[in-house]
Amino acid sequence: MESVSPNIYVKDLKATIGFYKQLGFEVTASVPEDNPVIFAMMVCGKVTFMFQTFESLGDELPEVSRQSGGSLLLYIQTKEIRKFFAQLKDKVKIIKGLETTFYGATEFSILDNNGYVLTFAEDE
Repeated sequence: MESVSPNIYVKDLKATIGFYKQLGFEVTASVPEDNPVIFAMMVCGKVTFMFQTFESLGDELPEVSRQSGGSLLLYIQTKEIRKFFAQLKDKVKIIKGLETTFYGATEFSILDNNGYVLTFAEDE
């Protein structure tokens, strides 16, 4: 194995793209290339997320829940976490502020526009 790129299902792909652009992600591929987009790959550094609309799933993969959010936390290693936190704190919903964990990482958590938890961490 070499990497993992979660495919995250969302209701509003346009809003999701806008939200993740605030975090520093850029769209590197989309299907179709013009609107209405039903799939987008977004990258920031070495992190890749794929986003796809629930609607585009149709009847395929009935095992995939058709609800936003869920029991999934995406843990993202970053650099300059304090600067990144300062840039985001007034733009997104912070659910856990900056703190140093018992294992030595500095972390904070946000809720994305689809109800998913993103935890950003740096080993300072």
